Amino acid sequence: MDLATYIDHTQLKPETTEEKIKQIVSEAKTHGFASVCVNPYWVSYCHKHLNGTDVKVCTVIGFPLGATTTKVKEFETKQAIQDGASEVDMVINVGALKSGDDQTVLHDIRAVVEAAGENILTKVIIETSLLTEDEKVLACKLAKQAGADFVKTSTGFSGGGATVEDIKLMRETVGPDMGVKASGGVRSLEDTKAMIDAGATRIGASAGVDIIAGNTGNDAY
Repeated sequence: MDLATYIDHTQLKPETTEEKIKQIVSEAKTHGFASVCVNPYWVSYCHKHLNGTDVKVCTVIGFPLGATTTKVKEFETKQAIQDGASEVDMVINVGALKSGDDQTVLHDIRAVVEAAGENILTKVIIETSLLTEDEKVLACKLAKQAGADFVKTSTGFSGGGATVEDIKLMRETVGPDMGVKASGGVRSLEDTKAMIDAGATRIGASAGVDIIAGNTGNDAY
């Protein structure tokens, strides 16, 4: 198993500097991570410096709250792709989901999927730490219905991250053909293997280098 190919090497903190982005780009090239996952401001920089490599540029949409309007998420998606993103991780409208407004959630996800088009990978962050088990199942079903490529656990900004139990539940809900991304709190080789064994096909972590080295990382989003 080539663990590096599972990892979205992530840097989403608001205080992230150009030097830190330069570092994760270099690390991604060296280790062959699946992607770098950065805020939209840094997409064009990463695209420029990863051009000609197999490392993708992933960015986040409606991040971290998911409470922007659908039109804004559509615009963000199109702008990110124009800037060079080939994967987008969108945050669902958590408040709408918890209000029982399934159609708004479905429309919100579908709008981003359609704005992304066929060649851009779409991942849907359901923010598991804020949801009941039934809401997690519903969010996964809506993401699948909307045509997304992945469901993803967390932003890492809402007080909780990925758990093995949530990954198992998400995998059971979406079936074998949809991606499942574990993100938030995945800091070690042991964490990563446990998530993959539970059904994760992608790992979002800022501790990617530590993970593949078998060390304990400092943080992960």
